This record gives sequence, C-alpha cells and structure tokens, in this order.
Amino acid sequence: METLNFLAVQFPPWLKPEIIPGLPFRWYGLMYIIAFGIAFLLYRKQVNERHFPMSEDDLSGLFFWGILGLLVGARVFSTIIYETRDIYRRQPWLVFWPFQNGRFTGLQGMSYHGGVIGCLLALFTYSGIKRFDCRETGDMLAASVPLGYTFGRLGNFINAELYGRVTTGPLGIVFPHAELLSAREPWVREAAEQTGIAIPSAAAMLNLPRYPSQLFEALFEGLVLWLIIWLWRNRKPFKGFLLSLYLGGYGIIRFFIEYFREPDSDLGYRIQLIPTTLSPAQAHPALCFSTGQVFSFCMVLIAVAWFFIARKLPNSEAVRVYPDVPDTPSGFTAQEREEARKNRRKLRKKLR
Repeated sequence: METLNFLAVQFPPWLKPEIIPGLPFRWYGLMYIIAFGIAFLLYRKQVNERHFPMSEDDLSGLFFWGILGLLVGARVFSTIIYETRDIYRRQPWLVFWPFQNGRFTGLQGMSYHGGVIGCLLALFTYSGIKRFDCRETGDMLAASVPLGYTFGRLGNFINAELYGRVTTGPLGIVFPHAELLSAREPWVREAAEQTGIAIPSAAAMLNLPRYPSQLFEALFEGLVLWLIIWLWRNRKPFKGFLLSLYLGGYGIIRFFIEYFREPDSDLGYRIQLIPTTLSPAQAHPALCFSTGQVFSFCMVLIAVAWFFIARKLPNSEAVRVYPDVPDTPSGFTAQEREEARKNRRKLRKKLR
C-alpha cells in the first residue's frame, strides 16, 4: 500500500499576492512597509535607551536615506546580476518603472545583497554629514533590521516565489507556480511515488513538493539572527561589533540555506568545483555554489575585515549609555532631558 506524505501539503489556495483581488495592493509591498516600520521602532528604542545624541528629525532623515539607498541598491543589483535578458541595458528607465503591459506590478525583482550595499552606503554617508559615529549607527541598524527582514521573506512565501528544491521529507509544500518536472526522469517518478502524487502517464509533467526555503530564511536569517544580535546589543565589546556580527551571521546562515533553495534556472551555479549533471531541482552538490552563496561568502569576508578594522579604530570602546543629551534646538526639551537623565540613571543601575 502506498504511503502518503500528509505533511507535504498544498500551498494554501486562499493565499494570493493581492491583498484585495483586482486592486494593485500586494502583500509583498505591505510586508516591506511592516519591515521598515519595525526596524524604525527598534532603532528608536535603542536611541532612547542609550540616550544616543540623535534627534527625531535626524532619525527620520537617517531612515529616509537608508530606505532610499536600500531600494535603489536592491533594484539595480537585481537587474545587473539576476536579469539575463538585455532589456534593462536597452531600456534603463524600466529599472524603476512599476508597470508592465499597462498593469501596475510594482518593482519585480529585488536583490538582498544589493539592498545591503545601498543601505550601508546611504547610512555611512548620512552619518558622515551629520557627524554621527558610523560604527554606532551601523550597530543600531544591525540590531534593528533582521526582525523586519523576517516579514520580507514572508512576502516571498505569499508570492509563492523563491521556493526550494524538491523534497520527499515532511516539510514539503506544493507551490502552485513551481516548475513542472517530467515524469520521464527516474528521480521525478521516485519522488512522486514517495510523496503519494499520482503519475497519470509516462510523459506527464508533475508539480512536486518543495522546501519552503522562504520560511527557513524568515526564521533563521530573520528571527533567530535578530534575537542573537538584540541580546548582544548591551554587551558588545567595541563599536562596530554588531554590524560585523550581522554581516557574518547572515552570510553564514544564508550560505547553508541556499543548499535547500533552488537556484535561478537561468543562472544555475556560478561556481562548480566538481561539475554536476544533476537537476538543480533535485540536488545541490556541496561543491557547487549559487549566486546567493557567492555573495554570502563575500559578506562573511567583509564581516571579518570590518571586525578587525572597527576594533582598531580610535575611540573603539563600547558606550552603553551616553552621558549627555544634546542641548540643541534639534535635540530635546528641558523636560525631556530631565526625564532622560532619570531613565539613564535607572538604566545604568540595571546594566551594572
């Protein structure tokens, strides 16, 4: 008797990319807004609890330029690295054009690694102009971003995109728009039999269960990484440590999760130390590396370099609570400064 894998479930049919069918409002865009909002609130919490000399206007400006840098970097990087067609070179204005065939589609394709580059460039530039220590602003950003990133990956899951490789294990999900695989392939027939999927004919094209790699990323690159950094935020050994922890932690986690995620069909593996003929949907050999793995490895190298650079820079000693609140028109009122002093004394006692 054939055993069915009841945990290899169908993707929820009620879960659609559009919030309201027929209207150009998508869950993916809403998830971005939620992510930015969470990151902003966590950043402001750190500014307040540490009494970091940054006003609300400065904080809003930092996030405005950071978000702008993220969107530009993510979109440009996506069109350069992941788009194999020549359309954007011939029509570069389409990079930021949110319509296709007269229909609003938003920006289709965003690169995480490009977003990191754009955001950090904007962050360091703004910090330099406003004379903030970029190591401090970077650390507070590192403790704020991962939790918001969780919602970005949930948006990918709702879109049923960036799914993983075929699995016959208990975590498989049948995504509605996944690549159909030919039953002529022996491994496809074997996977179908193990998961209880009917094979109507030898020439049938089958939709097999996939790893929900978006949820893996949301959990480990988002929630787990955020918890680790958040717990370290008042224990960091030097300025800049949390940023190196974030870059290195994300790079390592993403590198290994990529083994569960199917690489882009038009890109395949960027590096094959041992060439493979296996389908990317079937297996990811250990010595074959996808685009995401290459950039994640680069993130780890940058994290290690920043770790040693940041600790050797002048005034690298970690500051848990700043001693003074700025007495400037862009700072706090007298009442707010007095309240801040009381809170600061309480926090110092708590951190001893």
